[in-house]
Amino acid sequence: MDHTVWLSRNELDAITEAAWVLIAIAIGLVVHRVSYWLLSRWAERSHNWFAGSVVRRTCRPAAYVVPLLAILIAEQFLDLPPVWTNAIVHASGLLTIAGVGWTLIALIRLWGDVVVARHRIDVEDNLLARQLGTRVDILSRVAVTIVVIVTAGMILMTFPAIRALGTTLLASAGLAGIVVGLAARPLFENLVAGIQLALTQPIRIDDVVVVETQFGRVEEIHSTYIVVRLWDLRRLVVPLTYFINTSFENWTRRTANLIGEVYLFADYAVDVEALRAELPRILARTPLWDGQTQNVQVTDATDRAVQIRALVSARDSGSLWDLRCFVREALIAYLRDHQAEMLPRVRVEAGAAGGVLPSRRDAPNGHAVEAGAARGGTNSSGREG
Repeated sequence: MDHTVWLSRNELDAITEAAWVLIAIAIGLVVHRVSYWLLSRWAERSHNWFAGSVVRRTCRPAAYVVPLLAILIAEQFLDLPPVWTNAIVHASGLLTIAGVGWTLIALIRLWGDVVVARHRIDVEDNLLARQLGTRVDILSRVAVTIVVIVTAGMILMTFPAIRALGTTLLASAGLAGIVVGLAARPLFENLVAGIQLALTQPIRIDDVVVVETQFGRVEEIHSTYIVVRLWDLRRLVVPLTYFINTSFENWTRRTANLIGEVYLFADYAVDVEALRAELPRILARTPLWDGQTQNVQVTDATDRAVQIRALVSARDSGSLWDLRCFVREALIAYLRDHQAEMLPRVRVEAGAAGGVLPSRRDAPNGHAVEAGAARGGTNSSGREG
């Protein structure tokens, strides 16, 4: 029994036209693969960072845009059935909108790469680079968000049912507008906060900040939040609006140079001038000091000891922390080796009848005990010395 299936001429034509569409898609994919393979090889051999950035940012969008262009070109020469034509035209329109949006996003990110690459942040004086990097990063994220929203809206509006729904919502936009506005409030607040941060720049990438008593550096700035890398490598995630509505410390607002304090406690008889002369010699032994600020002063005096403050400066917060530790250790070593008797101590005085007067309170951290009367007098336990 003969089971041969005969197709009509229209069906054969439809299959042929569909085959041509598939061939066009295949040609587009081949052109994309070959073009980007050649471009990536050339970028690697020539060490061209711009070409490498173009490949990285546009490869995936082009994988959809190039076949789509091939379909649009082939469509002009095909005679498809009306049902197929409408479906292909609608699908092509959706892909075109999505492809254009994706291409715009790729171009925005490529622009960010170009600006950041021209201003290096890994140099000592990187204030301008951090300003531009922060502005570009925030504005590019805001622009990408806007492109995504507009693209999604345009795609949805191509469907007649959604257009009718949109018309209905516009007709009763009172309550719907309030609900949508309340739902979208956090998004728009963060978008506005991002634009404010980009323009006014109270905070930038790699800034040293103190947020909620936490010390760290700004590591990432996103469209809705900021990531702060803390000193112990934890990450603190903070909403963008926090830096607009709340006070915080920025240690690198104008420059990365900082001044730090080192405190010591010593006896009243300490030779402050000797300490003041020793500090420059200590600073000369380390590259952490930036050569700007150094000073020794007595900043307080209690009934037990004097408080000595040494001021030093460094190029950035990390160097300042290490410099303060180095100076503190060196000053303690100097007192130990050259003025050991000037370390904080408690004094005890012996009365005329040989009794022992009450001693004063313990000195800070302290430590050695000195008899206020003759060394051969009574000690703090009341026994003969």
